[in-house]
Amino acid sequence: MITIKDVEHVAKLARLELTEEEKELYTKQLGDVLKYVDQMNEVDTSNVKPMSHAIDFVNVMREDKVVYDHTKEELMANAPDEENGFFKVPKIN
Repeated sequence: MITIKDVEHVAKLARLELTEEEKELYTKQLGDVLKYVDQMNEVDTSNVKPMSHAIDFVNVMREDKVVYDHTKEELMANAPDEENGFFKVPKIN
């Protein structure tokens, strides 16, 4: 059972200022949510396998292969500016 003290505690943690009407409203709403969760706990799930997704999901993987191996010289040829074998870029402040 959710109390107004519980709502005040959560509001304090979230740094929320609530009016008395809001505290009463949220106490009722959170209580209703917990009643609904209790209803779901009554369902027999003993024959239900644990799952990570609601639908079957298979990730299609492929083998990593190097298609074309660039040399450092080829890559540095595209650099607008270079210093000591590295790309040279403007300083960011």
